Amino acid sequence: MTDATSLKLYRHPLSGNSHRVQLFLNLLGVPHELVEVDLMAGEQKTAAFRALNPKGQVPVLVDDGIVLSESNAILTYLAAKFDDGTWLPNDPLSAGKIQFWLSRTVTDVANGPGAARLVTLFGASLDHARAKEVGHTLLAELDRTLEHDSYLVGNRPTIADIAVYTYIAHAPEGGVTLDAYPNVRHWIDRIEALPGFIAMQRSALPEAA
Repeated sequence: MTDATSLKLYRHPLSGNSHRVQLFLNLLGVPHELVEVDLMAGEQKTAAFRALNPKGQVPVLVDDGIVLSESNAILTYLAAKFDDGTWLPNDPLSAGKIQFWLSRTVTDVANGPGAARLVTLFGASLDHARAKEVGHTLLAELDRTLEHDSYLVGNRPTIADIAVYTYIAHAPEGGVTLDAYPNVRHWIDRIEALPGFIAMQRSALPEAA
């Protein structure tokens, strides 16, 4: 087992992509050290940080000399290294569905609730109305997906749930309400009830209307 001094997660406490990885490390019970990266001060753009990730983005995982960026890649790595196949099943249908949802995190999740939250929390110059529209379309799809299944890929949680969870749970911070999506809200409750769950820091700003 990797010890806390050899596995480091470079992250920011308000980064949903960082939280995905931190949450999964906690759910797996893998010891790790958190290294704070001050995004507001531009630390992610320094030469020292770009030596870890040339894109200048968090999260970055360092594990015994292995350096990985991109949260979905890190989730896959952690599941393959530390789990027995529960979080990353390899039967064809489950594997395909997991990849489907991992792909959606960089499209509709990022362009919907993720982008809306960037506008309200960080003042990003993005189309807030469009981001909210994409968010609600995605939430309606998620609600239908979760109508008969407890999780995104059947009735056991996988890394698909971890990848999608954070920006959905924090969608109200970007003005994307969850009121009309009971199955999504129950899914969030199930994720938050998992042993080892750790919440992402909430914004100091009130939830946008």
